Amino acid sequence: MPDVGSTGIASNHLFGRWVVAVQHAGLLVLALFVGAIAEGKLFGEAARADRDGLEVAGLVAGPGDDIWQGRRLAWLEVGVDLDGAVGVVVNDAGHRVNPVELSRLKEQRSQKVSGSAREVDCIKVAVPLPSMMRTSEIAAGLIGVLVWMTGNLAIAQDKPTAIMHARLITPITPTTNLSENANKAGVRTIQDSVLLLQHGKILAVGDAQTVQLATDVVIIDAKGKTLIPGLVDSHSHVGGIGGADGSGSIQPDVRVLDSINPSDSGFNRARSGGLTTINIMPGSGHLLSGQTIYVKLRKATTIEGMYFYPDQATAPKTMPWPPGGIKMANGTNSLGAAPFPGTRGKSAALVRERYIKAQEYQNKWAKYREKVGKGENADVPDRDIGLDALVECLEGTRIVHFHTHRADDIMTVIRLQKEFGFRLVLHHTSEAWKVADELAQIAKDEPKFMGCSIILVDSPGGKLEAANMRMDTGAMLEKAGVPTSIHTDDWINDSRFFRRCGALAIRYGMSRDAALRALTIDGAKMLDLADSVGSLEVGKDADFVILDGDPFSVYTKVEQTWIDGAKVFDLSNEADRLFATGGFGAGRDQEPYLCCAPNGGFSFGGKVWGN
Repeated sequence: MPDVGSTGIASNHLFGRWVVAVQHAGLLVLALFVGAIAEGKLFGEAARADRDGLEVAGLVAGPGDDIWQGRRLAWLEVGVDLDGAVGVVVNDAGHRVNPVELSRLKEQRSQKVSGSAREVDCIKVAVPLPSMMRTSEIAAGLIGVLVWMTGNLAIAQDKPTAIMHARLITPITPTTNLSENANKAGVRTIQDSVLLLQHGKILAVGDAQTVQLATDVVIIDAKGKTLIPGLVDSHSHVGGIGGADGSGSIQPDVRVLDSINPSDSGFNRARSGGLTTINIMPGSGHLLSGQTIYVKLRKATTIEGMYFYPDQATAPKTMPWPPGGIKMANGTNSLGAAPFPGTRGKSAALVRERYIKAQEYQNKWAKYREKVGKGENADVPDRDIGLDALVECLEGTRIVHFHTHRADDIMTVIRLQKEFGFRLVLHHTSEAWKVADELAQIAKDEPKFMGCSIILVDSPGGKLEAANMRMDTGAMLEKAGVPTSIHTDDWINDSRFFRRCGALAIRYGMSRDAALRALTIDGAKMLDLADSVGSLEVGKDADFVILDGDPFSVYTKVEQTWIDGAKVFDLSNEADRLFATGGFGAGRDQEPYLCCAPNGGFSFGGKVWGN
């Protein structure tokens, strides 16, 4: 794909203020720089910087004829490559100024600098120069120029971007006009497409021959490529997670977000697989191991920067804050010595007991609010942050994500859901094929049952309760009419091979359309996020993946992953490619999920197994 175009940085009021602040800071540095120097000249050379195997030249012109406040001006012409490398500048004494890195400048290329091997950004800034200048002074001036460029180019990235001529395949929502290249399964294919985006949102989707574009649109030619929505993983453990500990089997107060390392290179691995949205879960060694977190795989230094919604004001009122669900489990994982249950029956009893306490807590607070509303005096109930989370489940704002394998365990979860009315997604469901018709009827009668998020592995095993897992479970659930998504359970399935899970489902009878939906929109629905992600439709987030072939071919590679209109993975970038292919350094800062066990064993039910 030609390296032209720009990524649209999500624009909002905060970002706009940041741009203005950056520009003012740059002008201040320039003013201090200008005020400290006298007339002179600066010579330049076409200096080359090799970065990721690509040569980029930056040029510094000789002194110009312009005069400003009695000083002669030189025009600095600075080239910036994809990763922010800047050409070397020399002064008239031959002292080289080290290249300046600009991590914020991404892919914005508008002019071709003479002598360079590819298109780069080019901007001219007039600067008065002395006859002899210390290297540190030149560096300070150049930094001021580049800071100013950062703000200026950020504004330029507000231009709409069009991804042109790719084969676009996307699920659609029921409200979309099915006549627009869509089949009855709700999947739309456009052979020669245009995807128009700006400010992190999709502005238009259609045929490249019919969609009219404005003259200022930045064009990215994706001819010969395939464009699909960003993949949504409803069950993942990347980020070096750690949830509940051995002090109890039910711990709803624990938030997995407080254990996540945003620098964990597992996130880079997931981006290289085309994943854009994931539900990060605590483990399954407890009846309830804590609160999950819904994240976008933006490159961020804090977990707050990865929250699916950037702030609470932009999140729906029906979504808990921070956005996420709650993780529960039954079966063998949560069995153990006290305080863990020793049998499946005791497991269900402990769960019922805790939800009844949550109902009592909910009623106590409801009575308090009622009295306050009438102007009556009332004692404030004691706060319990664990019961707060369970009340959110009872109220339907926090979805229960329930790990379960055997058919009888699945039906135990259904009984609990009927008793307490929480919204439910069943996870793994190795034996869902045994009760597919029952689940289909429940899905029809009970809207709070949101479906099954299944896992497909080509070498099943590891626990007896998964011994009867079938690879055609997805096909059987599709035929029965059960809403179905697919997840990685990373590290069980590596996020880089998430599309392969869909391919396995197709091989064993699931339709291609249902498999694509299972990796995208149907997973988004199970997280209450389908209004924003999971399909390429007008108004949704500009999260998409550019592939070099069929989405379900093992030979197809993810070339680019975009989130909120910004590229977060590029296979042509050597640093990114390392996480896609593996090798020395790819696992740096990465902690495999082993249920937080010491000494390499697996911890379930308060016990360590495998030592």
